[in-house]
Amino acid sequence: MSSFQMITTLFLLAMMVGASNSQLSATYYAKTCPNVSSIVRSVLQQAEQNDIWIFPKLVRLHFHDCFGCDASLLLNGTDSEKTATPNLSTDGYAVIDDIRTALEKACPRVVSCADILALAAQISVSLGGGPTWKVPLGRRDSRTAHREGTGTIPTGHESLANIATLFKSMGLDSTDLVALSGVHTFGRARCAAFMDRLYNFNNVSGKIDPILNGTYAKTLRQLCPKGGDVTSLIDLDEQTSLTFDNKYFLNLQNRRGLLQTDQELFSTKGAETVAIVNRFASSQSQFFNSFAKAMIKMGNINPLTGTNGEIRLDCRKIN
Repeated sequence: MSSFQMITTLFLLAMMVGASNSQLSATYYAKTCPNVSSIVRSVLQQAEQNDIWIFPKLVRLHFHDCFGCDASLLLNGTDSEKTATPNLSTDGYAVIDDIRTALEKACPRVVSCADILALAAQISVSLGGGPTWKVPLGRRDSRTAHREGTGTIPTGHESLANIATLFKSMGLDSTDLVALSGVHTFGRARCAAFMDRLYNFNNVSGKIDPILNGTYAKTLRQLCPKGGDVTSLIDLDEQTSLTFDNKYFLNLQNRRGLLQTDQELFSTKGAETVAIVNRFASSQSQFFNSFAKAMIKMGNINPLTGTNGEIRLDCRKIN
């Protein structure tokens, strides 16, 4: 067993302790907070006026909080998940706080921070031009961080085999993997996430990833010069990075996937993901449909429900 698989297994076992089999429901707050979705939407629409990138940021928070989706990512503290390397570039926490405040005024002590993240992700995708879906709700918030679990968050350099193994262990198939990867149709990534493809591929000094489109590689070298600021942000989709669409898959077909993990979905010979990329590239509706289904599946992985966890009054700390 590789170290990556071992960490994954340990994390899964940790998450399953105390997890409930209770089913989530899209109508969970129908009586206790019937306007929850409209309240979240209102806050997000206002937030976009101050930050045009807020939608992809919030979707990313939901991704990084899962698998488990228990708002453990939001906790502050010396052992917090947000200070772990994979989460250092996450953002949007202040907007989650604004949603928490708005919901506390409307329906105090009812909606969990974990559900806020799930709703914020769905509404952000929708407002960004993507699909909508009914979010199963009823999660509760973790009282502890899972910093050890951050090792399972795929980096931009993980092999397709490793990522596929991780997703399969979570009950997510290849279609889910490709669909969820499509979230990179909007948002940005730091130069640090892909600079090795431009200057040191496979640890060979000066080598460019041969799969990367040559013209695109030259452009990226200008945007991320050697010795430059590795925290500079580059559009994941060079054409429509503020819009949730299927251009991401067309980019992969043209060898213009920014992250190596993305490009390998299409460029790995014999991989079943290749046909799925082609299908989503030719049909945005099929991508949208599969993405919505995959988001629901991801959000249902071992949530805290029932009497487990709590409803945090402040998403950054336990009650």
